[in-house]
Amino acid sequence: MSNHKKPAAWPRAHGRIMTGSPQPVVFRRVVCRYGRSIAVKRVDLTVSAGEHVAVTGANGSGKSTLLRAVLGLHPLAAGDILVGGESANGTSGWMARRRNVAWVPQRLTPGRFPLLVDELLGSAIDCDVARDSAGDLGVAGLLRRPLHTLSGGQLQRVFLARALGCIAGGAGVLLADEPTAALDFAGQEQVAAMLAALPATVIVVSHDRAMSRTCDRIAEMAAGRLRIA
Repeated sequence: MSNHKKPAAWPRAHGRIMTGSPQPVVFRRVVCRYGRSIAVKRVDLTVSAGEHVAVTGANGSGKSTLLRAVLGLHPLAAGDILVGGESANGTSGWMARRRNVAWVPQRLTPGRFPLLVDELLGSAIDCDVARDSAGDLGVAGLLRRPLHTLSGGQLQRVFLARALGCIAGGAGVLLADEPTAALDFAGQEQVAAMLAALPATVIVVSHDRAMSRTCDRIAEMAAGRLRIA
């Protein structure tokens, strides 16, 4: 049962109401390793379509690794992760998974070529909504800036704007890794409210209590194991 109420109307983006097609996410005895060290230990969790779940826990407890595994950014040593009832197998399977799952990473992954903010927003399924959301989040003036020149807070807002464009374009799941860590209090409140209103399945890693309170459930990671708080 949900412990929070979503708004009567979903957020408007670029002049229209944002709609989505939430998909369930199922973790089945998921194990992830770093070399010989086990980072995620036999995690079982079902997140229903449209449910919002916060994952909390100490640094190094396996939270980020678990999220990255959903997208194939960290390999599974055992188990499976289903999105919309489907496993991801092979190149085409992972490409389909990444189209259906919007991603707000904790930090920028270095690349060979500098990417501009506008180029990142343009890669969203609905780039108009992504750019409109950038305006709502106060980063529309950064479109010609390379991502690696942004502050942590600016980067988090840009990644969130892109994710909102993906949800508006039909992605059914949003994963967010510490999306408010580099924001001030007002920014944290704004982002928490935006995520709470999303018509999508949301799994968010966060130490932010305000963020956690907007979610339907809170799960805690400790030494690689997950339990519902």
